[in-house]
Amino acid sequence: MDKYIPNMKKKYKESVAPELLKDFSYSSAMQIPTIEKISVSVGVGDAIDNKKFLEASVKELEQITGQHAVKTKARKSIANFKLRQGQEIGTMVTLRGAQMWEFFDRLVNVALPRVKDFRGINPNAFDGHGNYSLGVKEQIIFPEIDYDHIERISGLNIAIVTTAKNDEEGFALLKKLGMPFSK
Repeated sequence: MDKYIPNMKKKYKESVAPELLKDFSYSSAMQIPTIEKISVSVGVGDAIDNKKFLEASVKELEQITGQHAVKTKARKSIANFKLRQGQEIGTMVTLRGAQMWEFFDRLVNVALPRVKDFRGINPNAFDGHGNYSLGVKEQIIFPEIDYDHIERISGLNIAIVTTAKNDEEGFALLKKLGMPFSK
């Protein structure tokens, strides 16, 4: 029995990696940039007043990513926000391997096209080292979320960490993998 390989990883190995090798004329296949991990996080500021929102957010993030979510705590106290150090105010998941490729596939081919008035994502959100971050305003663009059972609409932060050395390589990698950048 063959081991399962996600479609996006197959696409990367069969067409994207050879194209990048040719475009950037690398001397070794190990220099070709790839996606290392994807970090998905949700900040739940309302969790200060109502713990139910945090639990709902954890459940939704686990549905979207298919992996156990971890609660994040405040690093320092901020009196204006009634926030104390160590208080749980968010949740996050770090995806690697097959689950990462599956999530990326769903993000690019299913979730992003479902955004209302979608014209592509900002090509300027790279960090200088080839990593890309994007914010999603509503978690309901993912088909795993049942619209009738959500507590409230919340946004997600998605950070795609690549092995690219600079933004140009990172952009080329994500563009060839099908990321819908705006013109």
